[in-house]
Amino acid sequence: MEPWIETYRGAVSPWETDVTEHFTVAFYFDRVAMAEATLAAELGLLDLLRTGGFTRRYDVRYARELRAGGAFHIESAALPADSGGVRMGHRFIDSVTGETITWFEVHWDGVEAAVPSVGIAGDWDGPPFEARPDPADLSRLSPTSAGRVQPGDLDEFGRLGLCGIVHKFTDSSVQIGAAIGLTADYIKSARRGFSTFEFRVRIAGSLGLGDVYRTRTGIAHLGNSSLRFLHVMNDAAGREVARLGQFGVTLDLDARRPAALAPELRERAQRLVLPA
Repeated sequence: MEPWIETYRGAVSPWETDVTEHFTVAFYFDRVAMAEATLAAELGLLDLLRTGGFTRRYDVRYARELRAGGAFHIESAALPADSGGVRMGHRFIDSVTGETITWFEVHWDGVEAAVPSVGIAGDWDGPPFEARPDPADLSRLSPTSAGRVQPGDLDEFGRLGLCGIVHKFTDSSVQIGAAIGLTADYIKSARRGFSTFEFRVRIAGSLGLGDVYRTRTGIAHLGNSSLRFLHVMNDAAGREVARLGQFGVTLDLDARRPAALAPELRERAQRLVLPA
């Protein structure tokens, strides 16, 4: 078995794009969930993934946009895990140019798994991920999404899947964006949106069909054009299910380049910044 193997090949459907006119982030996780299961099966770890019960972390760097009709594939590999557990890499590749456009570094924490080391341990050629501690005091998070897990949210193992979780966080992102003035009308008239370049996802719990979820959000960083949202999803009992650190920039939708946050939006955003 080669260190990096192809675990998915497909394309971006037009209905999988968002208001910023590129591949919506939840569908990256839809595809990486398939890649993760395929690699886990190759490593003899599929039953462990199916059972769950451990924390999973996904560090993601989006380097280039995928637009409607884009053809891409995913290559995946087991990576050396210095601190125990399981570590995997997934890279999204433009099938036309061969360019790597997105990296996923995945950690399964708190598990003891025998990953074969001969012939399948790849080298990580993606970016380093900077430590970004979350604020300790989350009391000022604002409600941004709530609902019940529906059939379309489930993964192949019958629980709320990666794609479903990130769709809920996308709702939260739209809500917190609207709270600072990035409303649908503003996006249309000002030709400004929000483009994510980094995700830090942690899955600490599990939800099933019909289970209640509630998500709250705050701003962990406010720059000239950049913002880092912190989204925390809890179950009905208040236990944390997942959290997302979402780092991105205000985007000029015509130039497809970062643009400074407008003063009136900055004033609103400042009120939602979490204490360091």
